[in-house]
Amino acid sequence: MFQQATNTTAYLKAGITGEPGAGKSTTAALLMIGLVKYLRHMGVPGADKPVGWFDTEKGSDWLIPLFEEAGIALMVAKERTYAKALEALKYMEANCVGGIFDSVTHPWEDLKDSFMKKKQRSFLQIDEIVHLKGLWRKEFSDVFMNSPFHCIICGRAGDETENWTDENGKRQFEKIGVKMAVEKNTAYEPSLSILMERDQDMRSKLVSHFATVTKDRSTLIDGKQFTFACYDKDGGRLPADVMIKQVFAAFKPHIDKLSLGGKHLAVQTGGDSVHVIKTEKRDWQPVQRRIVLDEIKDLLVMHVPGQAAADKQRRVVLLKEHFSAGWVEIEETFDLLTLRAGFDSLHCALEGKPSRYAAAMEAEIVPPLVDDIPDHSKAPEAVSGSPRRAA
Repeated sequence: MFQQATNTTAYLKAGITGEPGAGKSTTAALLMIGLVKYLRHMGVPGADKPVGWFDTEKGSDWLIPLFEEAGIALMVAKERTYAKALEALKYMEANCVGGIFDSVTHPWEDLKDSFMKKKQRSFLQIDEIVHLKGLWRKEFSDVFMNSPFHCIICGRAGDETENWTDENGKRQFEKIGVKMAVEKNTAYEPSLSILMERDQDMRSKLVSHFATVTKDRSTLIDGKQFTFACYDKDGGRLPADVMIKQVFAAFKPHIDKLSLGGKHLAVQTGGDSVHVIKTEKRDWQPVQRRIVLDEIKDLLVMHVPGQAAADKQRRVVLLKEHFSAGWVEIEETFDLLTLRAGFDSLHCALEGKPSRYAAAMEAEIVPPLVDDIPDHSKAPEAVSGSPRRAA
């Protein structure tokens, strides 16, 4: 299981969170273009492949010129459903140098909506949410993190809140931060997480975008903030190559810590640890039921083995006498204790002695509760060794 430690993270896995208009799509595009150009400069195999874009908001339409100017092919799937997102993962892994999911909020919402539609529900119960979270993690998050291609996921920002009770006993909610509007753990999976915010100078009316690194596994840029300008000092639009360079330069320290072009070793997500979980007593009941059912069949075959009509009728009579039911009802509905009691009765009738379950059943018998009112009409008996007081 253990091997000499080497860097086996060869692909960028990044997450970008932000409100609408914060610059998520543009930043993702500029970062991916800068990365691909860097890979081509290094001569990394597969860098000439296209970039895939799973587009739920048509944001890719406005960014096509950036890819064309950089000479990078862009393949786009304009879909929103969870099922299509899973297909997109497979396609990007097989055909693309990198991929962008913009945004993952819609596939997650579709998964929940589709489940409720399938089950004809208007809301999700807690155990169903846990089930969907596990499904998303297994089919999307784990694949996203382990697949051998560079991938950036974008998600809309949602408020992170906590509740507390005020001095009047009323429950209050307080905003404590911002999180990606997707399955909770997904936002923490990427090795590089970025929060995008929009700022506008009220005098010049020029817009800037702030990027705060909320997570960086390399720790080189963790917590740092970067301002990405769209215009020069005269108000003119910055050239595409300038915007690409400023975004890529901000996150390059993290990218340089990747084993670009090297071996990518995924975390083993298969298998389980069932063998270390102890079997509890109640877990044996289904097995014990099957054992008793098999013993009932064997006992009947031993004493009434024939297939003639009289033998079949005799077996039915024995079941009715000792179980008061037919075989289907016995097999499908009887609990373990009832099965053992019926088998013991049948065993006594055919073998002339109690079965091996007799002692266990006696231990299960609870003595009847004595709740009679004590009779106080009689005088209490004298305690031995204590003199009685004369009347």
